[in-house]
Amino acid sequence: MRTFLKPLFLISFLFSLQSVALSKENGDYNYKVSDVRDLALIYQGGSHRIDWTLEQFVPYVTHTFADGHKDWLFDGFLFLEFNDGNGYAYASGGGAKKARRTEWEWLLGRLFEKDRALDALDKCIEAEKQDIGEPGFKHKIVLGIASALPGQTDWGVLDGDTLDFNSRADQVRACKWYIDRLIENFGKAKYKNIELSGLYWIDEDTIHCKGLPRDIAPYVHSKGLKYVWIPYWKARGYDHWKDFGFDVVYQQPNHFFNRDIPDSRLDEACKVASEHGMAMEFECDSKALYGIEGSSYDRMQAYIDAFIRNKVFEKSAIAYYTGSKAILDLFNSGKPEDQAIMDRLAEQIVGRRNIKSLIEE
Repeated sequence: MRTFLKPLFLISFLFSLQSVALSKENGDYNYKVSDVRDLALIYQGGSHRIDWTLEQFVPYVTHTFADGHKDWLFDGFLFLEFNDGNGYAYASGGGAKKARRTEWEWLLGRLFEKDRALDALDKCIEAEKQDIGEPGFKHKIVLGIASALPGQTDWGVLDGDTLDFNSRADQVRACKWYIDRLIENFGKAKYKNIELSGLYWIDEDTIHCKGLPRDIAPYVHSKGLKYVWIPYWKARGYDHWKDFGFDVVYQQPNHFFNRDIPDSRLDEACKVASEHGMAMEFECDSKALYGIEGSSYDRMQAYIDAFIRNKVFEKSAIAYYTGSKAILDLFNSGKPEDQAIMDRLAEQIVGRRNIKSLIEE
């Protein structure tokens, strides 16, 4: 129902808006920083994904600008997967069937496969070092934790016990087992150029998992790792993320994918993130390619504009959702417009590297 503001209230309201604007101009932002400035999301593992070879990682590890000079790009990589490509889910809503221990072990194998995924990334960084020298920083890795989905009774056997995920204790046991395998396998690999920084809670809300992430948090912290989460826009639990034990939470604007959502959503998301001490997520996918049918090139530009306007590049840790392989597709496009938009984004990322306040020790 439409209403009309009384004059006195209207004056107060306008004054408050002016005060907010002035405080933003004066740098009054409360975004979250981390030990990773720019975290690239890598959807990897499922049979429906690309292999993630050394060559496929190149445009994520370094960026070659239109003038020919090359620089390092993302300083962190989050490896995550929602389903195995054959209908088994590693998180709520990821598929019709709930992944069992068999599928959890299969995903571990994919993550630590030779010349793929983590191994390929490590080798890619080594190869790029030979070309442009040492990066001056260690690339950080965050790994997704498969979710013990509520109600599941066919996950399998652990230490002689058949686990029942109607029991919170069994859910926690399974997640701890998976965390141990991630850490153990990462240590055994003895990578030269990457180090494990954190673990990621894959469910993007707390509707289904409820308090499970809170029960996992102490174990993550006991391993000396950060606990990371990226809830969707206004997901349940986003506004009290600290209560779940998370260390770094990135706000999804969910703007890129729906043209009915105005660009003002980006400003609103930045405001929400600042109010709740969250970091921000940058979003695009392969529809960002210039000139294709249904192109959302302009919406990727809108993210860059909004992040500049709201000082996200200056003040916040950033996670980058780029679909399955948008950076690779933009790299391979050959169109000057795609080169230009990646140059623009990379310029911001490279420029952030000298902002010491963006790194939380």
